[in-house]
Amino acid sequence: MRNLAILGSTGSIGRQALEVVSEHADLFDIYALTANNRVDLLIEQAHHYMPEVVVIANEQKYPEVKEALEDLPIKVWAGAEAIAQVVQMEPVDMVLTAMVGYAGLKPTISAIKAGKAVALANKETLVVAGELITSLSREYNVPILPIDSEPSAIFQCLSGAWQNPVEKIILTASGGPFRAMKREDLATVTKEQALKHPNWEMGAKVTIDSASMMNKGFEMIEAKWLFNLAPEQIQVLVHPQSIIHSMVQFEDGAIIAQMGLPDMKLPIAYALSYPKRLANKSERLDFNRYASLTFEQPDTQRFRNLTFAFEAVHKGGNMPCVLNAANEVAVAAFLHDEISFLQMSDLIERTMAKATFIANPTYNDYVETDREAREISAKLIRD
Repeated sequence: MRNLAILGSTGSIGRQALEVVSEHADLFDIYALTANNRVDLLIEQAHHYMPEVVVIANEQKYPEVKEALEDLPIKVWAGAEAIAQVVQMEPVDMVLTAMVGYAGLKPTISAIKAGKAVALANKETLVVAGELITSLSREYNVPILPIDSEPSAIFQCLSGAWQNPVEKIILTASGGPFRAMKREDLATVTKEQALKHPNWEMGAKVTIDSASMMNKGFEMIEAKWLFNLAPEQIQVLVHPQSIIHSMVQFEDGAIIAQMGLPDMKLPIAYALSYPKRLANKSERLDFNRYASLTFEQPDTQRFRNLTFAFEAVHKGGNMPCVLNAANEVAVAAFLHDEISFLQMSDLIERTMAKATFIANPTYNDYVETDREAREISAKLIRD
């Protein structure tokens, strides 16, 4: 029985992780659940899974959670610091980080320092501080198991073949809802259009990142750190059917691909149970329904965020942290109708140009960089 702490249990990944747990109740037990704002769902999950601890990040909502669970033997905590503390508790075996954005960095560091295995759905942690996270992972001998579909696919392709040098990896991208749209039409797309992903069901922030191709830029940075690759060894390829989730090309030219229907429960289960695979009853891939699988190069003139991601990782230091902070502000502004779809990229570019560059950042530098970049982006929106 593996005790899990699920950070972000009310989000898309968190909810699907709990479905996996329910399907394999003989293998997993929920020790802790955390959420940011979705009180009603967190309370419902607590009643169902009876964790030892629940944490609501928004401290203003603590009384509501506390009152709803006061008749149950469940500890109720609140605040970001409490999330960083709960992952360190002795009974926890694995921490699934499904929090969105920069907020996942501190608890992930706490989990690693406590020697807990990390199932990572929060790609921003490696985008912001990949060098620090991978260094700590080696120091504390803690595995980082990717949950995002594409990094998980790479991980699966490499399983059993770690000793073979990789020539390159190929990250596939659906292209999002605007893959075939002209640039002039992108200027007027709405958030409702951007939130309609053709293949995947995801949270709002990740869905917008997918529509702008920033999600693929983040996955490229994540893959660099997870698999110890140079950016030049990572190719992004648009694959509209989302059947091939990613590929690895070895030095002899052989390419191995991980394939399947779009289903996040598979990579979640693989991370939770690695190295074993768990049986599931999800729909199987029928090649008779997919007679043609197509590929195309991403258009970085229309989707500039992918270029910014490569620029940030090439410059190194704290620049990916700047990239992430600016993107979080840009996405929030777009979702609140403050800027247009194309203006998100403009905002990110201008923030990267204005932010202070630090070649060898410490954790405190990342914290300050995140603050400064958000301040710069917010000011640019106001001006």
